[in-house]
Amino acid sequence: MKNKLVIAHRGASGYLPEHTLESKKMAFSMNADFIEQDIVLSKDDVPVVIHDIYLDDVTDVAQKFPERQRKDGRFYVIDFTMKELETLQVSERFNPKTHQQVYPGRYPMRQGKFKLHSLDKEIALIQQLNKETGKNIGIYPEIKEPAFHQKEGKDLTAIVLKVLSNYGYTQKSDRCILQCFDAKELQRIKTELHSNLYLVQLIEHPEEAKQLAHFASYADAIGPWYKQIVTGKKDGKWIFSNLVTEAHGLGLQVHAYTFRADDLGEFSTFNEMLQTVLIDADIDGAFTDFPDKVVQFLEERSKES
Repeated sequence: MKNKLVIAHRGASGYLPEHTLESKKMAFSMNADFIEQDIVLSKDDVPVVIHDIYLDDVTDVAQKFPERQRKDGRFYVIDFTMKELETLQVSERFNPKTHQQVYPGRYPMRQGKFKLHSLDKEIALIQQLNKETGKNIGIYPEIKEPAFHQKEGKDLTAIVLKVLSNYGYTQKSDRCILQCFDAKELQRIKTELHSNLYLVQLIEHPEEAKQLAHFASYADAIGPWYKQIVTGKKDGKWIFSNLVTEAHGLGLQVHAYTFRADDLGEFSTFNEMLQTVLIDADIDGAFTDFPDKVVQFLEERSKES
């Protein structure tokens, strides 16, 4: 059980608005093994911790800067300086068209004084907390939409790698796991940018599972949606794909996403979800909005064994 990684997905995002420093502090106190950072660039090339290249589903940008939307009606992080971004109020995720909160039972939308922050600020916080508490909680950054940034004339990946290096994250043994959905970019990180960090190839579509051997040539792990592992139920028993077995056979670990106690899918309880995917399917790590619940689950299973 101790080898199973608990990855705080956007921080303790089941309790506080995602990717806020408050959410990260809470995840740290819950003893997650790693805390995730999704990263995009500001107009002045500052790596910003936010899930999307857009601002309008987690901030009040539409009210503060209504004239700054693009032709598609969206507000892009890359069109704002870091100073401008820091004036925005961050809230629980909502649909920008309907203004309905995505997870109604979570932190009330538009309450609190949450702000956007840079990757530098978050790493500095986590490292300082590690120093003060004696913990060794790692970071788990994701390069978001590198092709979009390249079209905008920016090399997000190179900038992020420089920041990581500045904070001492350069080797697989360092407490940093770097992830990306873009296979070409992750391969570039390994071959062209010569990174020695632990790399995770995120996979979104089931057909990508056919490329495991290729992924194993440059990545250390894969990050699939958990429904690519547990594919359904028949005669009261869960059905498992061969994804985890094949990945392990190629030396790849499996860190699956996303485990949410308020979005169980076909499972009746969160513990059933964790038992089925984390234990029965034998994955190596779980991205979760509720890191405390997964930590507690693993601690209880460890005592039982």
